[in-house]
Amino acid sequence: MNVHHLELFYYVAKFEGITEAVRKMPYGIQQPAVSGQILQLEKLLKVKLFRRRPFALTPAGEELYDFIAPFFSRLGQITEQIQGEENHHLRLAASAAALTHHFPEILQKLRAEIPTLRFTLRELTNIEIEDALRKQEADIAIAILNRKFSPGIKSIKLIDIPLAITVPKDSPITKFRDIVSMASGGEILQPLISLPKIEPVAQLIQRGLTAKNLRWEPSMEITELNLIQRYVAKGFGFGVAVNIPGVPSAEGVRQIKLPTTFPPLSIGILHAGKPKRVAQRLIDLALDQASLLQKKTGKGS
Repeated sequence: MNVHHLELFYYVAKFEGITEAVRKMPYGIQQPAVSGQILQLEKLLKVKLFRRRPFALTPAGEELYDFIAPFFSRLGQITEQIQGEENHHLRLAASAAALTHHFPEILQKLRAEIPTLRFTLRELTNIEIEDALRKQEADIAIAILNRKFSPGIKSIKLIDIPLAITVPKDSPITKFRDIVSMASGGEILQPLISLPKIEPVAQLIQRGLTAKNLRWEPSMEITELNLIQRYVAKGFGFGVAVNIPGVPSAEGVRQIKLPTTFPPLSIGILHAGKPKRVAQRLIDLALDQASLLQKKTGKGS
C-alpha cells in the first residue's frame, strides 16, 4: 500500500472533499493528481472509500480514516518537536590547533542566550572535519584555513593569528634577528621544538624560514603547543608558538615576534550547506568576538 496515497486520502477525508483538500494541504498538488491516486488506492483495496457528492465516507473509508488519522494528524507536531530539539543541540568539530582560548567564551554567550542548548564537541583533524561535515555528523567546525577544502565545504574566516618563537624567560634573545645571528651557512643551529611536520603551524613556520633563505630543522616534535612551551622553559631549545591575542605567554618562556614574511595562522568556521539557526548564531558571535580581538591587536583579518 502506497503511503502517499494514504496521506492524500487522510486530507480528503479530513477536509471533506478533494477540492478543499487541495486548497488546505501543506504542499502543492493538482486536483487531477489527487483524484487519480485516490482511485489507485480504491482499486488496490477493491472498495469505495467515499462518495463524491455529497461527500461522505463509506464504512470502509471510515475504518481506514480511523486507522491512519492518529499518525498523519501528529506529523506537524512531531516535526516541530524534532526541529525544536535539533535547534537546541549543536554538534561542533574542531582541530586542536584551532581551539583558541577565546572559544569557550563564545560558547558561554550562546548558552546564555539558549539555556537549554546542548553541545557535542569532537576534536578532529582538518581532513576528518571535512568528512564529518559532509556526512552531517557535525553542524559546523572551527578549523585552520591555511589550505583548500573540498567542494561543498564553505569557510568563513574569523581571524589571523601571528606565529612566534618562544625562548626561555632568561634567554638573551629579544628579536628574531638575534636567532638568525646564530645561523651558520643559512642553518639555525639552536634546537627547535616543533609540532609534527604535517601540522599547519609547523608548515607555516618552515614556509617563513624558506622565504628568509633559512633552514631550521626540528630537534623535537611534540603534538601539543602547551607541552612545547614546557620543554622550552626546561631549556631543551626554542619552540614554535601561536601568539593568541589577549593570552599571555606560558610560565617560564617569552615570545619572540616573527617578521611579516611568516604567514599567520588563519582560523575560521567551516560548514556544509545552510547552517541551522543555532549554528548561524554561533557564527555571528564568533565573528563579533574575532572583530573585538582584531581591534585590540590593531590588526585586520
